[in-house]
Parts: sequence; C-alpha cells; structure tokens
Amino acid sequence: MYTPTSSVGVRINREQPPAKLRDLARQAEDAGLDELWLVEDCFWAAGVATVATALAVTSTIKVGIGVLPAVARNPAIAAMEVAALAELHPDRLIAGFGHGVASWMRQIGAYPASPLAALEETLLAVRRLLAGERVSMDGLHVHLDEVELVFPPASPPPLVAGVRRPKSLAVAGAAADGTILAEPAPPEYVRTALAGIAPGRAAEGAPAHHAVVTYNWLALGDRERARLTVAESLTPGSRVQVEGLPFAGELLALLDSASTVDDLAAGLRPEWIDRLAVCGDVDTCAAAVRALHEAGSGSVVLLPLPEEPPERGIEDAARVASAVRG
Repeated sequence: MYTPTSSVGVRINREQPPAKLRDLARQAEDAGLDELWLVEDCFWAAGVATVATALAVTSTIKVGIGVLPAVARNPAIAAMEVAALAELHPDRLIAGFGHGVASWMRQIGAYPASPLAALEETLLAVRRLLAGERVSMDGLHVHLDEVELVFPPASPPPLVAGVRRPKSLAVAGAAADGTILAEPAPPEYVRTALAGIAPGRAAEGAPAHHAVVTYNWLALGDRERARLTVAESLTPGSRVQVEGLPFAGELLALLDSASTVDDLAAGLRPEWIDRLAVCGDVDTCAAAVRALHEAGSGSVVLLPLPEEPPERGIEDAARVASAVRG
C-alpha cells in the first residue's frame, strides 16, 4: 500500500533529453530524496521507457509514472508493462494514469467518448489484472475477453490518478490508491481536492487508504525565477486549483484579461507567487512543504524550473527535503 505521510520527491521534467536520465536518477537517489517522478507528455520521451531506465539505475528510491494517458494504451498492454516493472523492481514503482491532454489525445485519434468512464474502467481493469484475476469487461471504453496476465507481480504497485476536477477526483477516490494534483497545488487546493476524493474527510487529511501527491514548482532563493513558469501553468483548466486562495478573485480576473502569458506573468503579485510555488530561502521552502503535508499531501514533489539545469533543481530539492526533516 502506498501511504506516504511526509515524503519529498523531485520530478525530472520532460524538457530533459533521455540521454541525461540515468545520471539524473542516480543524483536524485544519492541526494536522499524519497521519490523520483517522470511524466509522459506528447510528444516527449515515453513514460514506461524512462521509468524503466530510472528504476534500473537506482536501487532504493521510489519511481513514479506521473502519468500515462489512460486512453493511449489498451489496459491489458498497460498492465503487462506495469507488471513487468513491478516484478523487476519490487515495491519501488508507483503507476499513474490520467485522462491525457484532450488536444493531444485528439491529435493521436485516442480521445474517448467519455473521459471519465475511460479512466475509471482503465484503473479497475489494470488493478484486477495486476492482482492476477482473469478479466472480462465490456464497458464504454474498455473491452476485455478473458484476459489474464501470465506474470502478475507478486507485489502489485499502487495505482494513482492524475486528475483535478470534481468528477475526476471522485473517480480517483473510488478506483485509485492515490491522486496526483498538478501544479500549482497550494494547501487550499489539497483540502478542496480531499473533499472530492473522500467527502467528509478533508478536515482530517487524506484517508489512510488514499495517498495525495502534489506537484509544485521550486525556486530556491528567488521567487522571481518562477514567475514565467507559474504563469504558464495557470491555464483555464487550472482555475479549480486556485479558487480557494484568498486572492482568487483578483487572480482569476487577471487570468481572464491577460492576452498573453507574458502579460499574465507581469501581473502576478510577489505574494501570489509565494503561494503558487515553493520559493524563497531554504527555511521558507521547507515551511511551504510542511504546510502541504499538514493539508493532506503525503508526498510533495518539487519541480525544477524548466529553463534551469536539472542538476541544480535536484540539488535544491534535496536541500529543501533535508530542511523539512530537520
């Protein structure tokens, strides 16, 4: 069971070429970070291949796929891939699935009739296959006829869902072991998400059976380094992630009125960036991570800024993790 309570991890961003992955994964493990996460975005490096490589060159750090588009692979094939990784690297894999970016899924001809059904059915099918069951399913999206893995893993990995909206959060609560909240994920959004994942439990933090992973940009030392990156992450789809902030009205008005990302970045107040990223000196960053843990995020994943050397980002994340642990 995946039940982190105060983990600190780092994400290797998609902008890094695959040739650098081995060294970056080793650096993250050697730095003492709890988790390493990789993404699968179209049309960058593929998630299963990169996660397999990261697992192969490390020995202790947990490695997460954050996330595979549920509709880009047949769930039986996805289960085969996840099962092999879990068996080769026991208790170190975290397998994430999500809807996939709608425009990308349409671009590859994989956009489903019902994204909610596709995600839920995929999670349920993959879970049952990993448990060694023989699965038949005739759903809206998933169609399996007596499928059974020859090599189900002895220890099935946790399945987490990368989602953000209320209906999708409810699917995650019902069908996944955890939820990944994309950047920006301030404490207010963690609490709001928990209310959708496990109604009535938000004030108590994440339920014992369901882990919450949060992504947030890291700018150790100077918040201004994060300004443009934070602005780029404030898409129309991220509105739900900022609605609980005390300055939400002003921020959403700016989001509606800004004609370009540069205009949006210029309008961000410094104190807003402080809440939309983990930034400042080491102690301030550590306090921000602790606040996320207290809000119910068992795993806080720090994202190096895309334009900066990834080695620096991993080093900075490790410094913050050390300060969090005291």
